[in-house]
Amino acid sequence: METTYRVKIWKTATRKQARGVTYTVRWTLDGKEWRAPFATAALADAFRSELVSAARRGEAFDLVTGRPVSHRTKAEALNWYVFAVQFADAQWKRTAGNTRKNTAKALTATTIALLRTSSCPFAPVDVRTALREFAFNTRRRDEAPPEVARILKWVERSSLTMAAWEDPGKVEEVLSAVNTRLDGKVAAASSVKRNRRILNVAMEYAVKRRLLPENPLPKGRGATPSTSNAVDRRSLIPPARMARMLLRISRRPRGGRRLHAYFSTMYYVGPRPEEAVAMHVDDVLLPPEDAEDQWCDVVIHTAEPEVGKNWTDDGTIHEERGLKGRGEGDTRVVPGPPALTRTLRAYIKAEGLKPGDKLFPGEKGGTLAGSVMRRAWRSVRKEEFTDREYASPMGRRIYDIRHTRLTKWLNDGNPPAQVAYWAGNSVAVLLTVYAGCIDGQVPDLKRRMEALGDLPEVSELE
Repeated sequence: METTYRVKIWKTATRKQARGVTYTVRWTLDGKEWRAPFATAALADAFRSELVSAARRGEAFDLVTGRPVSHRTKAEALNWYVFAVQFADAQWKRTAGNTRKNTAKALTATTIALLRTSSCPFAPVDVRTALREFAFNTRRRDEAPPEVARILKWVERSSLTMAAWEDPGKVEEVLSAVNTRLDGKVAAASSVKRNRRILNVAMEYAVKRRLLPENPLPKGRGATPSTSNAVDRRSLIPPARMARMLLRISRRPRGGRRLHAYFSTMYYVGPRPEEAVAMHVDDVLLPPEDAEDQWCDVVIHTAEPEVGKNWTDDGTIHEERGLKGRGEGDTRVVPGPPALTRTLRAYIKAEGLKPGDKLFPGEKGGTLAGSVMRRAWRSVRKEEFTDREYASPMGRRIYDIRHTRLTKWLNDGNPPAQVAYWAGNSVAVLLTVYAGCIDGQVPDLKRRMEALGDLPEVSELE
């Protein structure tokens, strides 16, 4: 908060115009002139008297608003950066690691857009890093090195107040900056929606604290870009290609057996990647070796998303959580075909794994690292695909293996409610995401519609 006691108050200026007389109160703060026009002399005299009284009382004047500190609203009295730090702290305990990270990113872009000046004494990348990794990280803020602390102190001094959100023009300016990438291009629609969602929560928090009278963000149709959650059917992997990719993975000299078992589980039972890495040996219910039915059951009850050690409470890379969108303690059981039963039985035996052990441990124990999985998947795509196929969406992400399995379940004629249970989705989400990938049933549907008939033939009417 920047204030001064160097105040000079001038006589009220009178100016005659075609529309009438305007009475303007003029005063200076540290040599900078401020003006406030009024329609009547009485209003101007009353306002000037307030300024004179404040100066005589020795009250400080705000260099941002030009008014005595006592005239400030709550929004004018609170610095945006200070509010953003408080909001990040309020969200920290109630949100997961990835949400904390995304909140820090959104607040970083917003804070830079709400600086009073574009002239910065520090490198832009250093300012962004200081804000994202320390200012809006509750656990690490007190660990900020001296150079970072200097940057954050400058940001606090240079930030506008919360009153900036009461200016519709400034709000649009901030949203435009937040929705723009560093290279000047518009961010992806999904990123824009995520940032807007985070800022909405921040503004509702400001309203709850009575800093703002209402949420200033635009509402209604067109406020955020529309996005499609539907799976691109080009990302699906044909069965023959998947079989060859699994074979190539199994032949990798380093960790091939473990990665083959991991990707086989992804393909045959369709868990999310963070659910697969959280599995233990006793989550796989294998049938006796001499049983006629060689299907196994895979129990899915925990997820361990990789969020980075800076964003978890205990400093670990992975964060243990319940199933996405499900209540605490919820589980689901997914059947695995004989091919998976054989793979997992052989893998568990060869690795000497025991109940309670991680099913897919990392190279040094613990949870299998996402970088290891992604590196292996990129490598096998490069080996198996042509250059054109490698550049295509087919299997570009590990998550596309799950998309492939869920689509196959639906195309095999399994009831959507059953597939939704196996996938850990609602039926509505399942059909919204995968409706465009369901095929192979059109010929049968045509025959059924033809059998039911339509308009009678013209010859029948004569």
